[in-house]
Amino acid sequence: MSPPAHRCGFVALVGRPNAGKSTLLNRLVGEKLAIVSPRPQTTRTRITGIAQLGRAQVVFVDTPGVHEGTGKLAAYMAGTAARALEGVDVVCLVADATRAPDRADEELLARLAGCPAPVYCCLNKVDLVRPKSRLLPRIAAYRARLPFKEVVPVSATEGTNCDRLRDLLVGELPERPADFPAEVLTDQPETFFVAETVREKLFRFTHDEVPYACAVQVGRLVERPGRPGLSVAASIFVEQESQKGIVIGKGGAMLKRIGTAAREDLERFFGVPVHLALRVQVRRKWRTDDRALREFGFRLTS
Repeated sequence: MSPPAHRCGFVALVGRPNAGKSTLLNRLVGEKLAIVSPRPQTTRTRITGIAQLGRAQVVFVDTPGVHEGTGKLAAYMAGTAARALEGVDVVCLVADATRAPDRADEELLARLAGCPAPVYCCLNKVDLVRPKSRLLPRIAAYRARLPFKEVVPVSATEGTNCDRLRDLLVGELPERPADFPAEVLTDQPETFFVAETVREKLFRFTHDEVPYACAVQVGRLVERPGRPGLSVAASIFVEQESQKGIVIGKGGAMLKRIGTAAREDLERFFGVPVHLALRVQVRRKWRTDDRALREFGFRLTS
C-alpha cells in the first residue's frame, strides 16, 4: 500500500473573547505562540501557528475574540477576526462550554452560516463544567444553532480530546505539499513574540484598564557581542501619566517584576540568555491614533 498523501491547509480559530482560542492554539501547535490571560481580549492581531505533523501541516490562525466594541483598535480587531474566514480550508468555532450560547453569539453564528469552508464547533473548558451532565445539553444547544460538521468537547488546558480535534481538522485539509519548511512554527517575526510576552506580563501583574491601554514596541533584538545570548530593548506605551506610574511601580518594582518574568519566558522560547531592557513612555490616546496604531503593528487597511 502507498503511504497516505500529505495534507496541508489553513484552519481559522474564531470565537468570543476568553473562550480559550490562544490556549488551544498553543496546545495544537505544541509551543506557546499566543499570550494567555484569564482576562478577555488579550489577542489583538492575527497569529499564525504551524503544526508540523509529519503526514500533515496545519496552519492555524488565531484571531481576536469577536465582541462589540468602539474605537479604531476595536474596529481593527473586528476586521481581523472577520478576514480570518476568508480563504481558509476549515473554520473552528471555539466556544466556552461553561456557558450556554446566547444573543451575543448570534452575529458570529450567522457569519459562520454563510462560510463556504466546513465549520467545526470546539466546546472548550469541559474540565470546568460541573456537573458533567450539563455538557450534553450544551452540545445540543450549539448543534441546534448551526449544522456543524461536528461538535467536539475539549479542554485546551489539560489536552483532553485535543488530538481528536486535530485529527478531524486534518481530515478536512486538501492533499498537497507543505507551505512552510518543517522547522517553522509561525510566520511571525521574533520581535512579535518579545512584544507579546511583555504584554502578557502586563496583563498578569497590572489591573483594571491599565493592560488594555498598553502597547509594546521592540526597538532592538540582536545577538550580544562577545557572549552568547540576545540583547533586547522594548518600550511600553501607555496613554496617561498615571498609567506610567502604575507600570513602573514604587522604586521601579513593578517594571522589574514584568521584565524578570518576561525575560524568563523569552529565555525558554529562544533557548539562550536574554538581556531585556524595558522603558515606559506616554503616547496619549494611541488607541484612536492611526499613526500610532500603524507604528505598533496594527495594519488598519489590511
